[in-house]
Amino acid sequence: MPTHKKPNPTMEEATEHFLRTYLYRIHSTIARDMVNTRLTDRYKALAYAVRDEIIDKWLKTQVYYYEKNPKRVYYLSLEFLMGRTLGNALQNLDLTEIASSALASVGTKLEDMEEQEPDAGLGNGGLGRLAACFLDSMATLELPAYGYGIRYEYGMFEQRMENFQQTEAPDNWLAKGCPWELPRHEVDVEYEVKFKGSVREVKMDKGLIKYIWEPGERVIAVCYDVPIPGYKNNTVNSLKLWSARSNQEFDLTLFNASDYVGAVMDKNRSEVISKVLYPNDQNVQGKELRLMQQYFMVAASLQDILRRLDKCGDPMSELPNKAVIQLNDTHPSIAIPELMRVLIDERDFGWDEAWAITSKTFAYTNHTVLPEALERWDVPLMEHILPRHMEIIYEINQRFLDDIAGLYPGDWERRSRMSIVAEDGVKSIRMAHLAIVGSFSVNGVAALHSDLLKTGIFKDFYEAFPTKFNNKTNGVTPRRWLKHANPALSELISSKIGDGWVKHLDELKKLEKYADDPKFQKDWQAVKEQDKQKLADIIQEKCHLRVRTQGIFDVQVKRIHEYKRQLLNLLHVVHMYNRIKDGHEADIVPRTIIFAGKAAPGYKIAKDIIHLINLVGRQVNRELKAQKYMSVVFLPNYGVSLAEHIFPGSDLSEQISTAGMEASGTGNMKFALNGALTIGTLDGANVEMEEEVGSENIFIFGKTTDEIHALQRDGYNPREYYDNDADLRRILDMISSGYFNPNEPDLFKPLIDGLLGGGDPFCLLADFRAYIECQDKVSDAYRDQTKWTKMSILNVARMGKFSSDRTIEQYATEIWDVKPCPVPDLR
Repeated sequence: MPTHKKPNPTMEEATEHFLRTYLYRIHSTIARDMVNTRLTDRYKALAYAVRDEIIDKWLKTQVYYYEKNPKRVYYLSLEFLMGRTLGNALQNLDLTEIASSALASVGTKLEDMEEQEPDAGLGNGGLGRLAACFLDSMATLELPAYGYGIRYEYGMFEQRMENFQQTEAPDNWLAKGCPWELPRHEVDVEYEVKFKGSVREVKMDKGLIKYIWEPGERVIAVCYDVPIPGYKNNTVNSLKLWSARSNQEFDLTLFNASDYVGAVMDKNRSEVISKVLYPNDQNVQGKELRLMQQYFMVAASLQDILRRLDKCGDPMSELPNKAVIQLNDTHPSIAIPELMRVLIDERDFGWDEAWAITSKTFAYTNHTVLPEALERWDVPLMEHILPRHMEIIYEINQRFLDDIAGLYPGDWERRSRMSIVAEDGVKSIRMAHLAIVGSFSVNGVAALHSDLLKTGIFKDFYEAFPTKFNNKTNGVTPRRWLKHANPALSELISSKIGDGWVKHLDELKKLEKYADDPKFQKDWQAVKEQDKQKLADIIQEKCHLRVRTQGIFDVQVKRIHEYKRQLLNLLHVVHMYNRIKDGHEADIVPRTIIFAGKAAPGYKIAKDIIHLINLVGRQVNRELKAQKYMSVVFLPNYGVSLAEHIFPGSDLSEQISTAGMEASGTGNMKFALNGALTIGTLDGANVEMEEEVGSENIFIFGKTTDEIHALQRDGYNPREYYDNDADLRRILDMISSGYFNPNEPDLFKPLIDGLLGGGDPFCLLADFRAYIECQDKVSDAYRDQTKWTKMSILNVARMGKFSSDRTIEQYATEIWDVKPCPVPDLR
């Protein structure tokens, strides 16, 4: 008999249905009536109501994947910087208007509900946010995909400012529970993960030897599923997060003997594995925990991947045709010897067949060009934590080096450079080398970055295996970073070109014809002023500082690191301050200079830079003459939800890292997508952004990668720049002598000595004058608001390339060979 789909409900019917679901959740889940609910109660009820809408699609998606059994992609990452889920989920489900209307009928604002949700503490920087954007794109593109990570109980830390300095407090983001996760305590999806112990050899028939790993510790990995809905489709994929649980509950014998601490000690020691994102690895215990985290995640994930393969009835030899595992940086690369161990020790494959399967299953994304940033693990630590894996790594390395010897006979230096096992100093494992050797694809994340991998840190590997290497320039999801973060600008754009850009970002190109339209420019400026006022309100709330929206909102928000050169930005701040003090304020275009970002707890120089920014800001913001023309702000506890307010309100995006040191950057794309103009070096994706928007619509300065290398090769002397530039000398002397901190005049002398006497490794002084001159060009452009607005519109119009949808489409077709598996409407 023919089946008929139910007709789509009217807006009124959909709103009534959603309201009923919401009120049901208030009553049955929160166990309150509306009169006695708090904001947090209403948020949770709303989240569960939205989750109800997701679950039906999620279950149908998983059933459909089993029915069709397509090749799947598994994205392994130690970080997923998800931010808040509520607003994004409502948007992707096309429920924002419905939910807003339903809530309004009972006196609640949707915006208030969104503010109740904490940012998920599952990531820290660009690598984790990229992973989150990719999950959104994979679901939107209807790819059969899964993310795998760790369910950290505590995020990296909550950043606070005390005495103008960063302090760290626990980021207990799960304190009130997380309504978006679905705990899976079923036995068949809880996996045992082993550590330490020893390896025993057992002689088998025909002289074969079987290796038995007898672990010293065992931990249970418990899965928490987080549904990831695609944008306006029927696909809901899964982010699967692992939480560590002891395989032993507390010792009742010890408890009865009054040893209460000892009774739970083993349990606590096991469960600390998933306790915190990025434990301090400055000591042996921290390094051990970090390695255990990495292995815990990949061991549980591989068991789950292989369970799914078995459940679908596919033989293990078919793994490369049924799965591709993408390693997001080197953190999950221990998965390569782990899969070898499973295939050889548990599934009885021979080495050659196991290696053929493994090396055709993994693909590796690199995120750094800095040799010192490439992950290494000391061999004694690896042998202690993962003794069987060390044996396998040695065997992988020996066979690989034999192949290299065949390609390059007698070139022992090349063998040494390419070896997975490094012999320089403490014997260690080069995890990037392991990832390259064990993967069929190696990609960088921007064209410049990928070229630098081939000519720099991985030159030997590229010469030996050129077809492995490729580029996949990063992108960001326009759903979160424009449509959700900036609804006013999104509505203005859609009023002119429709909303097809939300899934096909290259349609923004249609905006170009409006770039000179006076009415459209006026509307564009009104939206920007509105967004700047929202950001000014946040600054007042968080920093107790009132800033004017007139003038340039000049913004640098990212992880605090020397190579990202927040200090160079600050030198320009002091330069502006000096010009005002000297009576040249007529040349100044007013600015609010905004910084945000976290410094790693053990990174003293980065924390000193935050301290200095705050002290310079104190001086500038309290001087009447200076505060007429400038304000300096450090917004604490930077994260995704704060970023969603910052990007729309920004006029100028600071992307000023030392050329050749930033892999890609995605903040640069988010700023430009929201109409901010970029001042930056030719580094990372800035190179491609200039190509897209046109050199006349971006402010590029400074030495190129080749010029930086030549400068350092030929003997860079930063003191020459200090001696020959009076403005620079004055600024550095002010900082070094304690002008901004008279009670501790020597406080920042080591910071300046690091520039003048320490060789200025990130070339701040070499780029200082070019940066100042470029900032003057920014001011000149801003004086002509018609010109500036046109540049802003063209930046947005030409951002089509920088969608994570485009990036994922390239991964899917050029690396993964994974095709869309659209889930039909099964109503």
